[in-house]
Amino acid sequence: MDPTHTPVLLEAVLRSFEGVLLPVFVDGTVGAGGHSAAILDKHPEIQQFVGLDQDPTAVAISRRRLEPWSQKVTLIHENFANFDIHLKRSNIEGIDGMLLDLGVSSMQLKTPERGFSFSQEGPLDMRMDPTTSITAADIINTWSERDLALLFRDSGEEKQWRRAAKSVVKARQKGPIMTTSKLVEILLPVLKIKKKAIHPLTLVFQALRICVNQELVKLEQVLPKAINRLRKGGRLAVISFHSLEDRMVKNVFRYAASDKESTSGIGGVFLSKEPEVRLITKKPAIPTDLEVASNPRSRSAKLRVVEKL
Repeated sequence: MDPTHTPVLLEAVLRSFEGVLLPVFVDGTVGAGGHSAAILDKHPEIQQFVGLDQDPTAVAISRRRLEPWSQKVTLIHENFANFDIHLKRSNIEGIDGMLLDLGVSSMQLKTPERGFSFSQEGPLDMRMDPTTSITAADIINTWSERDLALLFRDSGEEKQWRRAAKSVVKARQKGPIMTTSKLVEILLPVLKIKKKAIHPLTLVFQALRICVNQELVKLEQVLPKAINRLRKGGRLAVISFHSLEDRMVKNVFRYAASDKESTSGIGGVFLSKEPEVRLITKKPAIPTDLEVASNPRSRSAKLRVVEKL
């Protein structure tokens, strides 16, 4: 693992908080500490910095990287959806900034024994927090064909979801599927690969990872909490890596910024509400060609930012 790797959309993230005073800041996905170190360096006014990560290895790495600011930094092994619990324990009411960098990290992908990558041999694990119980192998070997198909369709957006699920269920009758290479061996011959399209194995592995880590559930939980905790003028920045995440972030942000209430079933009538935030990014910030060339993982990253009214 390389704790000195350059974080995705770093300059865009720093611009998001430029000119904003950040006495209290939360990094909900501290990772290797790249974004955190840059923010702490640019904002000496930070008095309390809370960093969370559900991966204990990431917490250990970021602790070393953020050592120069150790007097103001608190690092916690926890999913970001529970950040408010830890703020309450520390008697922190409001926050001035928060960052969420969603998805799997490059250091997790590069660790074969974590099982995140279909290009490396490893156990079918995919847990970002290794202390949790359910693994990708549990899902692959116990879920029904229908449930697997719906998972590949809804969380992977893989068009060949029926074929993938059928192949898995047929193959596991001969014995359990316990490794990434075994799953690749089963799926690669039956899934058509189209030029300029996302590799179907990427999407199947994405679906499994999202399910194992309850990523969309946790994201849905954290966004309203974060908006609620922001003080006036505070900002929330979220980096997403696939359409399911980005769609959720966009919809939550737009609703929070709107002065109209959803009135499904009432034809042509809208109820007024007070907007909570304003959109700083009308369209998401995306990486430059130079960043994509130096860090291919950044190619699908999108950054959305809101400011509390």
